[in-house]
Amino acid sequence: MSKHTFEQFAITPVVSEMVEGLGFQDPTPIQQQVIPAALRGESLIGQSHTGSGKTHAYLLSLFCQLEEDADHVQFVITAPTRELAIQIHEEVKKAIQFAGKDQIWRSKLLIGGTDKQKMVDKLSANPPHIVVGTPGRILDMVKEEAIDLYQAKSFVLDEADLMLDLGFIEEVDQILVRMDQEVQIMVFSATIPERLKPFLNKYLTNPTQIQIEDNKPSPESMEHRLIPLRHKDYADVIMDITKAIQPYLAIIFTNGKDLADELANDLISRGLKVGVLHGGLSPRERKRMLKELQNLRYQYIVATDLASRGIDIQGVSHVINAQMPKEEEFYIHRVGRTARAGMEGTAINLYSDQDLPLIQKLEKKGLTFNFYEVKNGEWKEVKSYNERQNRERTTSDLEKKAKQMVRKPKKVKPGYKKKMKQEADKNLKKLKRNSYRKK
Repeated sequence: MSKHTFEQFAITPVVSEMVEGLGFQDPTPIQQQVIPAALRGESLIGQSHTGSGKTHAYLLSLFCQLEEDADHVQFVITAPTRELAIQIHEEVKKAIQFAGKDQIWRSKLLIGGTDKQKMVDKLSANPPHIVVGTPGRILDMVKEEAIDLYQAKSFVLDEADLMLDLGFIEEVDQILVRMDQEVQIMVFSATIPERLKPFLNKYLTNPTQIQIEDNKPSPESMEHRLIPLRHKDYADVIMDITKAIQPYLAIIFTNGKDLADELANDLISRGLKVGVLHGGLSPRERKRMLKELQNLRYQYIVATDLASRGIDIQGVSHVINAQMPKEEEFYIHRVGRTARAGMEGTAINLYSDQDLPLIQKLEKKGLTFNFYEVKNGEWKEVKSYNERQNRERTTSDLEKKAKQMVRKPKKVKPGYKKKMKQEADKNLKKLKRNSYRKK
């Protein structure tokens, strides 16, 4: 079996030095496919999961094509959150440093929360080769005529599905309208939801499709537990769970920021130390929260899907889905925050009947679910939803039979419906007893 190397991509000597400085040995699966396609100038859609090496898949490709004498923006990289934009820009700066080009290759981070006028002045005086930022602030700078993106060769849209969820696709659209129609577009996304397809069809004609199936949690490395919600309060069930686990750090996921706030407040009022992380927080609040997480101030954090991608949270030992996500890929993303780098992890899922189609899809993918309840601070195995459904069906059949056994009175008197119901209940009890004896 042939071994893949970075040299096989015909990368430039400068980028070769960069790779060595970064300590990369062999390209990851996504790098093996993205780098040659990107160097050929192809527009592409890359699907892969957190930790697959996609950031350097596009960065190394772009650095190979950078013209240091050109005095205009050559590459634009957009990210849905400031945190992710900062992380990407840090990688850009690090790579430039390893290439020995920190005085020559210019990059600029464009995100909100900074002095807009100062940014305009700096950009006008010295245009960067590479722009990394959030769509809103990049668009602001284009409208202020602080930067001109028309001559840019490549445009990267990172975490496209999250960009869509957070409502930034319109701003991306406005940026691309102001760029050359021939610009190379590289879209990276963990999932390609239907709602994203009109945008992709508008800007990409026959793009190279790259899909990497690696880095998914496997049944061997993770345990997936299901706890029936049964109309209980989320906070009540989670408080029971906290008595049975000792997490290093547990992320509790909800499907929206309002419930995240509500649940966090409920848990705090019950004495739990809980942080909260979602798109509704101000940049300053998010930055403070991430710092407090790094300092181990919290053992639990309630979060939305914002935290499942684009934000690096270390040391997650448990993922608790207070609400199961709507799509299977989102489940994979959430639980992918734990069981990383060969560590074991546990996913605990509160579920109701409406989540069963998702659970069945995940089971078909090879995930194994165990069914539990927590009683008196201890895990107790319970029957699976299949067994419960069968039991409910049996009860339903018996109820029908019990009603049929009731004789309707010839003369209808006041209260006859109540009497019939009482008789049906008696019949049902008899039928259940007989059914139990037969077993």
